Amino acid sequence: MDSRAAIKLGINGAGGVTEQYLGDLTDADLLVRPVPGANHIAWQLGHLIQSENWMVNLLRPGSMPDLPAGFTKQHAPDTAASDDPKAFLTKAEYLKLMKEQRAGTLKYLDSLSDAELDQPSHEKLRHFVPTVGAVLAMQGTHWMMHAGQWAVVRRKLGRPPLF
Repeated sequence: MDSRAAIKLGINGAGGVTEQYLGDLTDADLLVRPVPGANHIAWQLGHLIQSENWMVNLLRPGSMPDLPAGFTKQHAPDTAASDDPKAFLTKAEYLKLMKEQRAGTLKYLDSLSDAELDQPSHEKLRHFVPTVGAVLAMQGTHWMMHAGQWAVVRRKLGRPPLF
């Protein structure tokens, strides 16, 4: 297995876990908070989608599909406290955007050589992901970190554990 295949394994694995954790949740379930003050799944999905778009576009400007107008502002830190269902998208809309962004990430990954993966990442990212390869590998890690929070919401809603 080469480095691109290993990075893809992590990214695709996180995508599979995401789809399984969200599979039986309703749009209303996405607004449930595991505890007061924690972010709900809808906001987290927007955060993850816009973060992936932003990071990969920093590495290669214009390489990612455009997000809907206002999407980044809709999922900014100051909107995380909102419980208004009208302020967020549906599960189907989030999953569609996730898949579009993921396709852009994987296309970019496929275009890189091992030497390019070892290049320094964008200066805005280097303090936590120092190389291009680390930025791409982080996409799976970031989604899995949040998916771990969704497991708690699932239990709160009476859904069975999946893993």
